[in-house]
Amino acid sequence: RMTRLVTDLLSLSRIETAEHTAPNEEVVVLRPLAEHLAAAAELTAARRGIRIELDIDADLPALIANSDQISQVLQNLLENAIKYGRDQSVVTIRAEIASELPASVTLQSEDLVAISVTDQGEGIPREHIPRLTERFYRVDTARSRELGGTGLGLAIVKHIVSRHRGALTIDSKVGVGSRFTVYIPCVAPGVTKSQLFAAG
Repeated sequence: RMTRLVTDLLSLSRIETAEHTAPNEEVVVLRPLAEHLAAAAELTAARRGIRIELDIDADLPALIANSDQISQVLQNLLENAIKYGRDQSVVTIRAEIASELPASVTLQSEDLVAISVTDQGEGIPREHIPRLTERFYRVDTARSRELGGTGLGLAIVKHIVSRHRGALTIDSKVGVGSRFTVYIPCVAPGVTKSQLFAAG
């Protein structure tokens, strides 16, 4: 646990250092990345009878993003969904062009992809949701430690999304489950990779 804690602290420190510089010279095709992460988590999920489902359009525009950091966001959200989902349930990774934004999201970019990870767990009481991305904040400290959490996973997600000039929303209903959605800028339709590099 101490090793995981130190690793997460170092990761968070690196992300914060680069947070003022938005990635603008790399494009990430999301579906193969999500497929790889889902395959890597499949054994852990299967131990509890959890099935991971992907709902990602193969024609989804590429993200303007750092591949390693987007991978870390998805991995953290997927690990949480598996940890806190019910046995014999489903975790869904969905991605689509964000046609409408929640009222809480104010972003300058018009071209965004909404990536959500949804579990069928116990849900999170409303009063805890605003504090979930704080460092070391836990809804249930004992259970989080028992499951191996460091209390930094969602803080890392928040800072990575901030670096990408995106947004994070959390929706949860007690007894039903939770959905974590990140909004990340994507390549506008008609823009080629070479044009993106030239613009950067």
